[in-house]
Amino acid sequence: MKILIDVCLSPDWVPFFGTRGIESIHWTTIGECHADDSVIFSYAHDNKFIIFTHDLDFGTLLAQTKSKSPSVIQARVQDPGPDAIGLLVVQLLEQFQTPLLEGAIVTLASDKKKVRILPI
Repeated sequence: MKILIDVCLSPDWVPFFGTRGIESIHWTTIGECHADDSVIFSYAHDNKFIIFTHDLDFGTLLAQTKSKSPSVIQARVQDPGPDAIGLLVVQLLEQFQTPLLEGAIVTLASDKKKVRILPI
């Protein structure tokens, strides 16, 4: 499982994931900071990454394209930093590993977790 961290999330996620044996990369280390979401989406699809984001745009792209990948994890919380929700995200990755590898949108909100199988 490889995680592509969207620009709207802190690069601090990379070392957080790394210490837990989860491969990840922050978009700003491979692409333009102001890249269109469709560019990030295509990169994740072509390179088999799961997108980790704090916005809803990737879900819209999945709905428009009716694609089965890339999977997306949406953190819909007030504080999306690893200190605040890191352990919850790791639990989410473990709990929904199969759907994420097969194609899904997983939403983490302050009071619930939701998974939608792709395509939508």
